[in-house]
Amino acid sequence: MSTARKCPICGKPPVEAFKPFCSKRCADIDLNRWLTGAYVIPARDDEPVNDDLAAGADEDDNI
Repeated sequence: MSTARKCPICGKPPVEAFKPFCSKRCADIDLNRWLTGAYVIPARDDEPVNDDLAAGADEDDNI
C-alpha cells in the first residue's frame, strides 16, 4: 500500500526530476522559504544556556 505524496507547495503530483516537488518553480519557492527564514524550529527563550561548555571549547582552541 503506497501512498503517493503530493507537492508540499501546491499539492500537485511530484515529478521525478524535482521530487518531492512538481516543478522547479515549487522547488525554488521552498528554497526561498528556507533562505529567508520562513521555516524555523521554535525555541523557548527561557531555556538555560550552558556557558561552561561554550567557554571550555574556546579555551581549548587558544592553547
